[in-house]
Amino acid sequence: MHARAGQNKFISSLILLHAVTLVVAIGFRFCYVQVMSVTGASVHRELILAEVAKLTSSEILKSSESLCRLLKYLAEQAISHSGLPIKEYQIATEVFGRPSDFDARLDSTVRVQTGRLRSKLAEYYASEGNASPVIIDLPRGSYTLTIHDRPEPEPPSVALVAGPAQTPPADLPATVRQAAMLAWIFGLIAVGLIAMVVYLLLTRTAPADQKRAEQAPQIFLDFWGRFINRPEQPWVIFSNAEFVGRPDTGMRYYDPARDSKNMILDHYTGVGEVLAIHELDGLFASLRRGIRVKRGRLLSLDDTESNNLIFVGSPSENLTLREIPATQEFIFRQNDRNPRKGDVRIENAHPMPGEAAVFLASPGPPIVEDYAVIALVPGRNPNRSVMILAGTTTIGTQAAVEFVCRAKNLDQLAAKVGKSRNGDFHLFEAVIKVRVSGGVPMNSQLVAVHPRTAN
Repeated sequence: MHARAGQNKFISSLILLHAVTLVVAIGFRFCYVQVMSVTGASVHRELILAEVAKLTSSEILKSSESLCRLLKYLAEQAISHSGLPIKEYQIATEVFGRPSDFDARLDSTVRVQTGRLRSKLAEYYASEGNASPVIIDLPRGSYTLTIHDRPEPEPPSVALVAGPAQTPPADLPATVRQAAMLAWIFGLIAVGLIAMVVYLLLTRTAPADQKRAEQAPQIFLDFWGRFINRPEQPWVIFSNAEFVGRPDTGMRYYDPARDSKNMILDHYTGVGEVLAIHELDGLFASLRRGIRVKRGRLLSLDDTESNNLIFVGSPSENLTLREIPATQEFIFRQNDRNPRKGDVRIENAHPMPGEAAVFLASPGPPIVEDYAVIALVPGRNPNRSVMILAGTTTIGTQAAVEFVCRAKNLDQLAAKVGKSRNGDFHLFEAVIKVRVSGGVPMNSQLVAVHPRTAN
């Protein structure tokens, strides 16, 4: 009941904020129309379009279709949507035809092209356009054009972007002063209303957020400390095995010795990985942290240098695990002899008293018993950490993730692994035995735990 009441308060606050924002937008639009109607908005538009036409037909720009297209787009946006910032993604998709999954970190086209346009504008006004009474400029760090008079003593400035409201000068016509004064007063009222609503929104929701954080058991904060106490989100890398064949006629793992790379199907993963990602997302949400999810085939070695990583799935399917520091105590290998040829097993490199030398799931289907590795190891960058949650089958992988999302299991693990002075778990590798019923992991228990060095 309390949660629902808090949710209702939160939704009410959002509705109130939306209503106030809408009223403010309408008010500002009214004031803007009043001011522009007496200062010549249509003249302003024609001035911009005329200057853009001269620029795109100039010797400096006319040979570059992409820059001309970019200039026209930015001018139209500045005229039609004055005061609204233009996003890099917007330019990439609407001007340069980039796909909807455009990522500015991987594609610098927009930044490069706007830099070129900025240089061409400066070159034009220093040569062909040196007699132009106005100058169109693209300020650094912005994708919004401005137009202003060519510099003279105390030059007047006309910006395409609506700037902060200021008290109007006394020498303007009375109609302009009245409209601008109205906008200025309305702006002060609007800022006050928005600030009040935001304050109410925060004060209503903060206790609920704080309560959720306080409810998170300390053992979670200790176990996941390496992944939640950094500003960047950890990456969750799920297995994305390479298959060949067709679902309707039969599929098998890709064999580089006999298969062509253009036959690879890489859009399948196990049901255990899907449920595991859901489990991790819920856990990190309870810790007020987010995660970034990426499939194994798309992870680069550069990514492993700069991020904390959580691998979901064994090296037999999460292929990137073969290229980075992974487990040393419990090694995944594929059986190469009958009767279990092709099945994945876990080899115990240094068996301790009472431990098995090999861990292998029961033959199936159906599988009634599986094994999985849970490991906290150093990354390729010693300042980063890697968590490996991997079963010999997809069911074991699901069980490994569920194990580290239960406080009582982490308490058992902490007793065997130990913690550092700041509460973080020591590095370790462990194996759990999983009882399976109806394709669902029902019970898991630790059967081997080895400490791990930083090397």
